[in-house]
Amino acid sequence: MAKVKEGDRAPQFTLMDEKGNKVALKDFKGDKAVVLYFYPKDMTSGCTAEAQAFRAIKGKFTRAGATILGVSPDDAESHQKFCKKEKLNFPLLVDEDHAIASKYGCWKRKSMYGKTYYGIERTTFVISKSGKIAMIWPKVKVKGHADEVLDFVKSLD
Repeated sequence: MAKVKEGDRAPQFTLMDEKGNKVALKDFKGDKAVVLYFYPKDMTSGCTAEAQAFRAIKGKFTRAGATILGVSPDDAESHQKFCKKEKLNFPLLVDEDHAIASKYGCWKRKSMYGKTYYGIERTTFVISKSGKIAMIWPKVKVKGHADEVLDFVKSLD
């Protein structure tokens, strides 16, 4: 499994969003910074709170020259329901085979109630306009996270 570091070139990807549109990282290069956040599952409490926090301040990210992309292993239908229910105003990308989460080092062995399994470790990346990893937040704690990411994005050139 890949492990990217700050300063590395961001692994490229093209994924489908909840509407079936192709979203490629290269489409943002030179134009916008990208807030790429990986989350475990649609419509779960932590993931909903995180999505709501990003939704609430999306306009501030836009004014700061950044776009928000959420990524989970859920399928497009699940993403559509999540977007509709939570009135999300940014794309959710489908990574059902967790290939992109693996490239970014977010697909991890986890343990709960004595059982081990693989899943997404909640992680956020800011990718600069030049296509490099500018900042990584591993093992994200949701409360206050979106504001912290926004503050960082505002500090970029």
